[in-house]
Amino acid sequence: MLIENPDSSAFKDVTGVILVGGQSRRYGCNKALVEVQGVKLIERITAIMIPLFKQVILITNTPHEYEFLNLPMHTDYIKGLGPLGGIYTGLKMMPDEAGFFVACDMPFLNPDLIRHMVDLRQDFDLVVPRLANGFLEPLHAVYQRSCLPAIETLIASKKHQIFLFFSEVRVRYFEMNEIQKIDPERRSFININRPDEWPIF
Repeated sequence: MLIENPDSSAFKDVTGVILVGGQSRRYGCNKALVEVQGVKLIERITAIMIPLFKQVILITNTPHEYEFLNLPMHTDYIKGLGPLGGIYTGLKMMPDEAGFFVACDMPFLNPDLIRHMVDLRQDFDLVVPRLANGFLEPLHAVYQRSCLPAIETLIASKKHQIFLFFSEVRVRYFEMNEIQKIDPERRSFININRPDEWPIF
């Protein structure tokens, strides 16, 4: 069952999609459920996402662990594809034609940055940040359902790297100079991969 956000300022035609992995090898446990100051990492992310989007869904292969969030959940449509499988599932299951996709280990999301990226989606299949040294962040990006054919072709070729289908779709690269106007320290893209990283941030 979809749970809709009644807030009139929330995006009505874009779904918020949170990709929730399982056991983290570097963290040693499921980092989405790790608590810092009494708040789980996944709760920090949902607290930012829910006000932004009329509908938010979780993609997870362990839905029983996240029932406390009271959000719609979907397991991978095709198992064993890694993050590409989560994106594919989200595109198949989201109720809208576009979705903002984010990984569950980015606790410092910037709502204004997300809004700006969503606003850039017109005339593009994908809006993806391009960071220092040309690094792309596909797990903080806006995907249109029109990406599905290219992703399905990639899956059929037995290749699972997300960026390999980008050449087949219309991409709007969200450049560093644009990012820094909204998020000068680029905290939006910080991943928490180990317990000892929390004090740093």
